[in-house]
Amino acid sequence: MEQGAVDALVGLLDLEEIEVNLFRGLSPEVEMQRVFGGQVAGQALVAASRTVEPDRSVHSLHAYFLRPGDPKIPILYEVDRARDGRSFTTRRVVAIQHGRPIFNLSASFHVPEEGFVHQFDPPTSIQPPEDLPNFAERFAPYAEMLGDFYTRPRPIDVRYIDWAPEERAEALPPRHRVWVRAAGRLPDDPVLHNCVLAYLSDMTLLDTTLLPHPGTYMNPEIQMASLDHAMWFHRPFRADEWLIYDQDTPSASGGRGIARGFFFTTDGDLAVSVVQEGLIRRKRP
Repeated sequence: MEQGAVDALVGLLDLEEIEVNLFRGLSPEVEMQRVFGGQVAGQALVAASRTVEPDRSVHSLHAYFLRPGDPKIPILYEVDRARDGRSFTTRRVVAIQHGRPIFNLSASFHVPEEGFVHQFDPPTSIQPPEDLPNFAERFAPYAEMLGDFYTRPRPIDVRYIDWAPEERAEALPPRHRVWVRAAGRLPDDPVLHNCVLAYLSDMTLLDTTLLPHPGTYMNPEIQMASLDHAMWFHRPFRADEWLIYDQDTPSASGGRGIARGFFFTTDGDLAVSVVQEGLIRRKRP
């Protein structure tokens, strides 16, 4: 358990309201060249949620990563209350640093109601998370290369069901599955669980786009960055209980790759769907 790291994540998502529709978020004090994309997405969703009536929960978000975030200065989140309807509420959020937008988010919120029900079948015949190595055990061979990324406390517990070592010479099937959850207990607020899932949804998804290509996993010669990110929230879940993140990649071309992800609960419920496109290119000399 990394309860201290989880509490720090909760604090990271607890934005300061500095004016109506204007919020300020900070970054953790770690050695990073740019702000983690999931942090900006999670904080932007917090900002949007704080302007919405509590009877409505987020059902979708669509976001664009415009510029790398500077982890040394605060991020301002400006919320536009685009629409308040009888059933749906829409918010637009711009994240700003150095006077320029670094991230845009549109989110829609919906009053709960009954309707048709169906879903994809969940993955079957997979190892339980308790039988799989945790992050420290899995990445121990790469500790020196990962540096601070390896040694710092981690608020998210990730257990790889499908493992693709860096040294592989062959292409792999375009599918990637991991168990994920917060590494400690979260408060019961459903909004917080949605925002934590938005945070962690950016952690392994883009890696999937490199699996069909040999010798590219964890390759320092590959430049990767999230470009856009979309999520749909279908059913209730807890982000501090195990979820299967079932990911695949339909296509890569033109220096970009696209990946899909589906979060299933241990009861087999499809909780959240995710699609992301990212930059995947070999670094220029």
